[in-house]
Amino acid sequence: MQTDGMTGQAMSGTSREYDVVVIGGGPVGENVADRTSAAGLATVLVEGELLGGECSFWACEPSKALLRPVVAGADARRIPGLKGAVGGPLDVAEVLAHRDRLSANWKDDDQVEWLDSVSVDLVRGHGRLDGPRQVVVDTPDGGTVRLTARHAVVVATGTTTRLPGLPGLAEVRPWTNREATSAREAPGRLVVVGGGVVAVEMATAWQALGSEVTMLVRGSGGLLPRMEPFAGEMVGGALRDAGVDVRLGASVTAVARDDGRDGPVRVTLADGGTVVADEILFATGRAPRTADLGLETVGLTPGDWLTVDDTFLVTAVAGGWLYAAGDVNHRALMTHQGKYQARIAGAVIGARAKGEPVDDRRWGAHVATADTEAVPQVVFTDPEVASVGLTTREAEATGRRVDVVDYDLGRLAGAVQYVEDYRGKARVLIDPDRGTVVGVTFVGPGVQELLYSATVAVTGEIPVDRLWHAVPAFPTISEVWLRVLETYRDMRKA
Repeated sequence: MQTDGMTGQAMSGTSREYDVVVIGGGPVGENVADRTSAAGLATVLVEGELLGGECSFWACEPSKALLRPVVAGADARRIPGLKGAVGGPLDVAEVLAHRDRLSANWKDDDQVEWLDSVSVDLVRGHGRLDGPRQVVVDTPDGGTVRLTARHAVVVATGTTTRLPGLPGLAEVRPWTNREATSAREAPGRLVVVGGGVVAVEMATAWQALGSEVTMLVRGSGGLLPRMEPFAGEMVGGALRDAGVDVRLGASVTAVARDDGRDGPVRVTLADGGTVVADEILFATGRAPRTADLGLETVGLTPGDWLTVDDTFLVTAVAGGWLYAAGDVNHRALMTHQGKYQARIAGAVIGARAKGEPVDDRRWGAHVATADTEAVPQVVFTDPEVASVGLTTREAEATGRRVDVVDYDLGRLAGAVQYVEDYRGKARVLIDPDRGTVVGVTFVGPGVQELLYSATVAVTGEIPVDRLWHAVPAFPTISEVWLRVLETYRDMRKA
């Protein structure tokens, strides 16, 4: 096979055999390829867009670059001696320039160099399955490349925004997470449809950057519906205090641009009301990026999620060669969880290729438990939300008995030191039979840095009797662990 040097770009009309073919060059695909290459397997990665994927260029990195100045400014305005110094609006141009730098100005040169450094070839273009162990790539120059995998094909194509079936929606040119994180200026008026993580984060960012934001949330369940109810209530209250118009039970029935293609967006609601904005963002869920992946050539349905076992092998395909890691398997739609899956899948593929047994203690049931029940997540709003493990509603729905321990974070000496008038809440769920922590939710300024300790407690199934000996430093917000244990002790005595 001819290549174009460092990138390992296969030339049109060629074919080559590898040990492993990875379709999708986001963080998940990169991590799988890194692990299989390190295991001594010849690996090629296929990517049709920017190497680094959604996270690097249209999600995690740019969104947090937009949000960090917002949250830091909110904290600073609650600190004596800084209030007056940070009382003005954000420098929008500087924030957007910061976002551009952290998104590498939407160029993937560094990612390509890294891939070369770990001895993984790159084929640019749209890859799709073409039968067992076969991948065909349509390259940008109009040619094709056929790749054959000796051991494994890994699908790591992630997800795309799930848009509603509203007539004329395409003509409106709605924002998705991509436009929301890469916009060159703040729209005067922005409608955000949805109440999940993307919705609240982008409403937080663009309101602070000068947009007049209206949130339309279908149903009356509130914001962040998959988290503890108080999380959505506290974030919603802060958004309203900041000037965001949050409307619950607001269903969109039609959208159109006035005055043709470039006019304002007119949004019609189920109750007959209308909202007019310059741009509209749909943050209404995610769909698997599998519609044009050739799934039908291996007996699967295009557009479906890929169901996997605990080693991330696709269960409906015979032969033990097709894997799916990251969002596309619908286990946990977060970059850090996808990278975690990638590390496991890469190691498993390496072991199986060498004929080595896959140790159940490392790759079996324990993996499934960590993957599905101890999933950490941060919502980078003001206040922040950090959670891992079960929520109260999930415990009730599954019939699992838990003791619920709540604590007001504002009572902590560390919280008082952090900002004035600290408002926050902790909820810890404890299995009374096993004496272990099974779920944690924190809401408040700075709580993202509490999450790893909570994840260790849940994943490690550490008995609460042992947690008494994990002494938090004073005065820090992490002292919440001691206060929760004291509260739980008193609850059990009562």
